[in-house]
Amino acid sequence: MVQVGLGDWGRDWAWRIVPAVPEVEVVGYVDSDPSALELLRAKVAAAEELCFGTLQQAIDAGRPDAVLVTTTLAGHAPLIRASLEAGLHVLVEKPFVERLETAADLVALAAGARRVLMVSQNYRFFPAARAAAGLIAGSELGELYEVAIDFRRNNASPPKTRWRQHWDPQPLLVDMSVHHFDLLRMMFGAEPERMSCVTAGAGLGGFDGPPAAIASILFGEVPVSYRGSWISSGPITAWAGEWTMEFERGSVWWTSRGDEGALNDRLVVTPRGGRRKTVKLPEMARIDRAGTLSEFAGSIREGREPETSGRNNLGTMAMVEAAVESARREKWVGLRSISD
Repeated sequence: MVQVGLGDWGRDWAWRIVPAVPEVEVVGYVDSDPSALELLRAKVAAAEELCFGTLQQAIDAGRPDAVLVTTTLAGHAPLIRASLEAGLHVLVEKPFVERLETAADLVALAAGARRVLMVSQNYRFFPAARAAAGLIAGSELGELYEVAIDFRRNNASPPKTRWRQHWDPQPLLVDMSVHHFDLLRMMFGAEPERMSCVTAGAGLGGFDGPPAAIASILFGEVPVSYRGSWISSGPITAWAGEWTMEFERGSVWWTSRGDEGALNDRLVVTPRGGRRKTVKLPEMARIDRAGTLSEFAGSIREGREPETSGRNNLGTMAMVEAAVESARREKWVGLRSISD
């Protein structure tokens, strides 16, 4: 595998995540910024002879099977296309690409080339999320009535240093809520019908775009209420947020993904008229981004579509697009399919 994009997050992939998945071997690191490669060499000893300024140089030298794209969002589409056209499988960091139509074109290109194209939706690869999805799919608590999600973080600047996210036009919906929307699709095993979203706080906390949002989402007859904020002064949540799911015969509260991707999952069931119980969660061999990288490698070896394939991720992109459009138009919007 060749990894492209060695900024802060890319270097975190390189030194902390990739070595935890021994079935993957890195044969090249690519970044157009020499200083980024210098920082990588200081962190990853094996990178000394494997650094390149362009993707083509790395492909020619290493003859890889696959490419891991960890650049900023603007670089995703051209790098995915170049990799697929070179006959390589691709794993790309979320968000997939900037536009739904572009994503659909790349999915079609991957299908025509018979190559795996996968998006690293790493929040799916945690035990509490898996267990919660199982409760919805099963019948233990009966019919699902409603879902509420709260996400709270304080990334205001100051006191924190202003960084890339503070310049984003949609710092919450596009970069963060995409995780929560993708989890919702996994939970329901379906696509929502319509949603309403309001964003607020543009200019606050050092954010150019709105760092807070409230959304109502309908999955059939089941309403979902979503609240997210990058500038909350309240108790922070885990990265997957705090979820409350009301069922016919009880409620479920769960949270997932601690700081630095730590396993800090918890799921509590309270039957109607019964006593609350913390549920023992399933063990997972690999979690978080190590889970997505393992799934990527496994799908290539087994010749199958990965769980968070580019094709599957079109639905997540449609949710993000609908949220942004609803906030702009200040009205309910339907979820668009790529054929619309």
